[in-house]
Amino acid sequence: MRYMATYDLMETFRNTNQWLGATATAMASYPAFALTPNPALQWMAAWGEVTERAFQRMVAKPDWGIRTFTCEDGKDHLVSVDTVVQRPFGDLLHFNVAGRETQPRKVLLVAPMSGHYATLLRSTVKSLIVNCEVYITDWHNARDIPVSEGKFDIEDYTLYLVDFMKELGPDTHVIAVCQPAPLTLAATAYLAEEDPKAQPRSLTLIGGPIDPNAAATDVTDFGHRVTMGQLEEMMIQRVGFKYPGVGRMVYPGLLQLSSFMSMNGERHSKAFSDQIQRVMRGEASDHDAHNRFYDEYLAVMDMPAEFYLSTVERIFKNGEIAANEFVVDGRKVDIGKITTVAVKTVEGAKDDITAPGQCIAALDMCTGLPDSKKASHVEPGAGHYGIFAGKSWRNNIRPLVLEFIDANSDAPKPARRAKPKIAAV
Repeated sequence: MRYMATYDLMETFRNTNQWLGATATAMASYPAFALTPNPALQWMAAWGEVTERAFQRMVAKPDWGIRTFTCEDGKDHLVSVDTVVQRPFGDLLHFNVAGRETQPRKVLLVAPMSGHYATLLRSTVKSLIVNCEVYITDWHNARDIPVSEGKFDIEDYTLYLVDFMKELGPDTHVIAVCQPAPLTLAATAYLAEEDPKAQPRSLTLIGGPIDPNAAATDVTDFGHRVTMGQLEEMMIQRVGFKYPGVGRMVYPGLLQLSSFMSMNGERHSKAFSDQIQRVMRGEASDHDAHNRFYDEYLAVMDMPAEFYLSTVERIFKNGEIAANEFVVDGRKVDIGKITTVAVKTVEGAKDDITAPGQCIAALDMCTGLPDSKKASHVEPGAGHYGIFAGKSWRNNIRPLVLEFIDANSDAPKPARRAKPKIAAV
């Protein structure tokens, strides 16, 4: 599997299906065919439109789509997405609301590098931008990164987070969503030893696999069942000749997408079948519910092979974070060194990816943190997506997170040194 030809074969298959969709739409739309209305031609045109869009989205990075924001003054203010820190494998972005006073809450959203772009958190950003200065990690598609930029594994990811936190300063509140939660916890502990003054005020971990073995899911079972040799042989390929990262070893986005789709094959099949019918009846639109969801869901990115393999081996198989044995750049990271950063965990009661129990394990690991700076929340009836972007996030979780941020916005007081006792003569 580790060949450019295999990578290019998948791209050829995608490209061919996109072309077939465009061709079907064009052929079925010939004006001459309108002389004798034919339902089969209408279906063909609708199938082509849906198919072309679906396969086209697989190689397109979605836009943030956040153009303006209405502030308390009743005016619409332009929103610009500014790059604060630019790095080969990921940037730090800031959603700057022009003409608005700087908000007291500075929030760093740590987006997952798990197959989708950071725009997966678009609704999360929109909900926070109301009264927060929002920053986010924007990870790059590995296929576009030249081999000359070197490797990128979970240690490099952690060091990126350390640099981003240093850039934003100690008055930052970090929210890590899903996959990066354990590495964000490690980055905070790394800062606690290296540069305590740069630590954030608070850390909110949402649905992250801090201790994957605390509650089994299909994801954790797969991680234990498959050997690293099998993963490397089945999942890793070299980027083909079409992209700047030619030759780089990656876990291809198209391969990831096939895994995502197979998990709920019947549901996706019905969704596309229903969309074809809506297009035939003229009920579909460019931004209807189906297109809004699948434009994001189908847009996938390649992951660096070393990042994917080290995540499976060190986070899931060996449980290095859970065992407090994680090493970054030759230095052991001790989670117990976190003593001033308030930590909150959020889990969904029906999360089948990161089951309840996996994330809350972080609180027991923070042995140096007083109970007054620990908090947890399990959202009843919420699945994985709902705890950071769905109704559960908007109505229940977001207010709790902001309340936690406000309660821990003051700078931590330095520990008082005990006065030396003077022995009586």
